[in-house]
Amino acid sequence: MVGIKEVARQAGVSVGTVSNVLNRPDRVSHEVRTRVHAAIDLLGYVRSESARQLRAGRSRMLGLLVMDTGNPFFAVLARGTERVAAEADLGVMVCNSAESASAEQAYLSLFVEQRLRGVLFAPVASHGEPWGALRRANIPFVVVDRAVDEQTACSVAADDVLGGLLAGRHLIAGGHRRIAYVCGPEHLQQVRDRRQGLARAVEEAGLDADAIVDIPADRLDVAAGRDAGARLIGLAPRPTAVFCVNDLMALGVMQTAFDTGVRVPDDLAVVGYDDIEFAEASLIPLTSVRHPAAEIGRLAAKLLLQEIEGSDAAPEHQHTGIMLQPELVVRRSSTPRS
Repeated sequence: MVGIKEVARQAGVSVGTVSNVLNRPDRVSHEVRTRVHAAIDLLGYVRSESARQLRAGRSRMLGLLVMDTGNPFFAVLARGTERVAAEADLGVMVCNSAESASAEQAYLSLFVEQRLRGVLFAPVASHGEPWGALRRANIPFVVVDRAVDEQTACSVAADDVLGGLLAGRHLIAGGHRRIAYVCGPEHLQQVRDRRQGLARAVEEAGLDADAIVDIPADRLDVAAGRDAGARLIGLAPRPTAVFCVNDLMALGVMQTAFDTGVRVPDDLAVVGYDDIEFAEASLIPLTSVRHPAAEIGRLAAKLLLQEIEGSDAAPEHQHTGIMLQPELVVRRSSTPRS
């Protein structure tokens, strides 16, 4: 690769002059800047951003670590983050932990090695402090999609307990008295919180706790939803409604229902969570709890920039926790029973 020395030689100036043209152009005359840029164009020189950052000790990159880049919810969250980062002239490195605690730690270690300016991440584990490596390296961070103690860290999340409550109330108001909960890995806080909200709705209605039928799953994708749907449809007596921990699983459940002749919503009402784009576009539009992904990403990025400024000014400052409110979006998949 062509280096700064070759550019200086071609332009007939010193290496320091080329550096000034690139970093402090106001210190160099117009004529010299023109010669240096002509040499850069002729030689095809591309500056090494990583080397510049290493010298400065500050990166222009933020890290975003999510649990599943294949989930449209996290794609929308990433877009919200990128817009704010771009306004601050920063880039975003998006990585996928695949719901694995070991992969999560590997990526956080990579972020430390790359000396990223700050990190946003959705933790896999619901206990402990997985951000320890960031804390030790003094890298500012914000937890996304999960609330944490404000004494510990900044966070931006939506109220998943309330989201589960809204879904449960909706199904119970539709006449359902036996509701399946298609969940996911129990170590995920979101899985437990959404079930807690459903349980509150059942309790409010004076129903027995066994009105909820848990259908476990080890993943949070469409394939896991299809598998859970097959187990749900095989139950006797079969629940008349199902609340799924996310939309991907709800779409999988509906696919299995269609394949087996179970009518949605006549035989089985379905409610998902996240309100991804595919929810409304489904053959039978899916009722879903709207999880404000873009807003979570946007607010988290703004908080991270504040954390970065705070860490530059004073290491000790108050963290902020933001809790957004979910919204139930009712569509045809859960039309109340007549």
